[in-house]
Amino acid sequence: MDLIVVGPEVMGGKPVVAGTRITVEEILRRLAAGESPEAILEALPRLTPEGLRAALLYAAEALGA
Repeated sequence: MDLIVVGPEVMGGKPVVAGTRITVEEILRRLAAGESPEAILEALPRLTPEGLRAALLYAAEALGA
């Protein structure tokens, strides 16, 4: 979970992939729209496969809490 950070100074406090301004929400919306993980990684070059997986895990844990 160290790859997902939350702070008021970045993207209004939304959870983002560390070192980027890519929100967990953006990743989930792209997946829901039918984009493949590979297409998302290509469209967002700062996003790593590990960051993408961390975003999914973060969302799953947030919903499970």
